[in-house]
Amino acid sequence: MNIKELEDRISIRELIDQISILGDQRNVHQQVQLFSEDAISETYSEDTILLKLKGRKEMEVAFTGFLENFETVYHLNGQQIIAINGDNATGTSYCQVTLIGNENSKKIKNTIGAIYHDHFIRINNNWLIAKRIGHFKWQEKSEVNL
Repeated sequence: MNIKELEDRISIRELIDQISILGDQRNVHQQVQLFSEDAISETYSEDTILLKLKGRKEMEVAFTGFLENFETVYHLNGQQIIAINGDNATGTSYCQVTLIGNENSKKIKNTIGAIYHDHFIRINNNWLIAKRIGHFKWQEKSEVNL
């Protein structure tokens, strides 16, 4: 592995982490700028598609609407594998997502185990996500007692 590949791997890891951080901060407009203009985002639970979006505008509307349901959003990124081929790359990353909102006058914590399969593209020397397929592998709900 050469220095350039190490730099690319670090840049892609920072991209993934920045997307999560901006989601936690509810800065969806800035978050979608980390996707290519015509990016595709698909989300599945088991084999059922929950969401299929194309382009930054569609993503921004959908992500903003989704986050309005929660008062706390927290992503914890874990292991990641990346394969780089010039200005394109693919990767798999694991993420634990915690969402806290109100349901039936109770605070409910929804924890999701997600695996993301990403296709990256380098545009103007910056890595962006061109396609993200998210698989929600498990989910746990519990009441939060504060």
